[in-house]
Amino acid sequence: MAAPGYPTWVTRWVSGQWRNKKRPPTLRPPRILALADQVANRREQLREATCITEMSVMMACWKQNDFNDTPCAEEIRMFYDCVAKAQKERENQNEDTLSSRGNLPSSKVNKLLKRFPQITHYV
Repeated sequence: MAAPGYPTWVTRWVSGQWRNKKRPPTLRPPRILALADQVANRREQLREATCITEMSVMMACWKQNDFNDTPCAEEIRMFYDCVAKAQKERENQNEDTLSSRGNLPSSKVNKLLKRFPQITHYV
């Protein structure tokens, strides 16, 4: 003969599980709670494309003039100026600064973790 099937609340009440708020929870982590010495290499997201409007104006001028450079000299110069300016800004940006989203790239995080490794034993 099978045991009677009591509702779950009765089983909890009899076993004392209703008093769980008074007991500290049992925590047994599967690994040591410490940072690893490296993180996974993530591909950094590509930046926003620059000088798109200048390029489209230059190509439209080329198309109107049968791809002749002489009538489109001003548009070509504007495009090259924009590219030079964007390249200069990219070079001036410090490598150690945070990205636009506020995150460090994985290569920088790995460098920092190697400089400051976790203590795995006590002296």
